[in-house]
Parts: sequence; C-alpha cells; structure tokens
Amino acid sequence: MAVLAADCAVASGLDQLRAFLEGTRSGRTTFTQTVSVRSGRPPQQSSGSFAFSRPGKFRWSYDKPYPQLIVGDGEKLWIYDRDLNQVIVRKLGQALGASPAALLAGDNALERNFALTGGIASDGLEWVIAKPKSADSGFQEVRIGFADNLPRRMELTDNFGQVTHLEFAGFDRNAAVDPAQFRFIPPKGADIVGE
Repeated sequence: MAVLAADCAVASGLDQLRAFLEGTRSGRTTFTQTVSVRSGRPPQQSSGSFAFSRPGKFRWSYDKPYPQLIVGDGEKLWIYDRDLNQVIVRKLGQALGASPAALLAGDNALERNFALTGGIASDGLEWVIAKPKSADSGFQEVRIGFADNLPRRMELTDNFGQVTHLEFAGFDRNAAVDPAQFRFIPPKGADIVGE
C-alpha cells in the first residue's frame, strides 16, 4: 500500500509540471530568495519579480537588497548589475538550455536537458526533481514544489553545495505581459561583457 501511495505522489508532481508546461504560455509572480552556504555564513535574502512568455522570454528582476536584472529576449541573455554598471551578454540557447529558468520559461522539451523524476509530497506540495544532463550546467539539481498546477517553490543545489530557496507568491498564469519587458537596451556608459 505504501508503494502505491508513493507512486501516486510521484505521478502527481510530474503531472502538475506537465499541466503547467502545456497550459501556461505566460505568467508573472513575485519571489523571495534565500541562499544558504555550507560555510555557516548567515543566509543571504533577496526579493523581486519574475515574468515570462514561453518559449525563451523572461525577466527576472531582483529589487532588494541589490538591484539586478536578468532578461531573456528569445535570442540573448542579458544580465545587468546596476551597481557595477555592467552588462553580461550570452546567446540564450546555450545559457537557457539546462538552466533553472528553462524549467519555467523554456520550451516543453525538458527531457532533452533534464532527467525528471517525481519527488515526495511534503509541506502541501508535490515535488519534481530535475537533474541536468549536461555536466557544465553549474548545478546538481532543481526541486520544484507544485500546488494547483503552479510552481510554489524551487530549491536549487549548485555544484558547490550552495542551496537557493525560491518562494513564489501570487502566481498569475497566462497574464498579459508587456513584450517590452523582454527587451533590454544597455544603459549608456555600461561595460558590456560577452557578445
């Protein structure tokens, strides 16, 4: 009986991920992020907003404590650090493919870049574990907790053992998102690194 219950939880998490991917073309939400490191240093906390239009367009904006903007415009990935007045630019395909952003804003072909397995049910969420197939992705695994076919939490473990916890609030599925949010023009005088 316990094995049967575990199988249902596994299917439920994967089913919710698939329902999200198939039924969600765009969305927006706010998030809080906590980064924990093994060294025992106090966790770092930040917050901001996230908007996307699938496939490949997204805007990840950190508001507190330090402003930073990450924009995927469908062709390029732009990372802007306002305090440094620096922009890093990369081709989106290479940068997005096996990244955690691909799980929410990418195309539906996740199995191409990730090994997906159902996780356990805990804290009222059904969890899916995504492990990148590429060794150079920068992280070991991403866990996504779903409720009502929407991602509510993500936990990313990088290759150094650092764990990033993301909590999503007020997820607005298939929201009308202004396409201008996915365009980035480097500020005048900014140092541009990359392409």
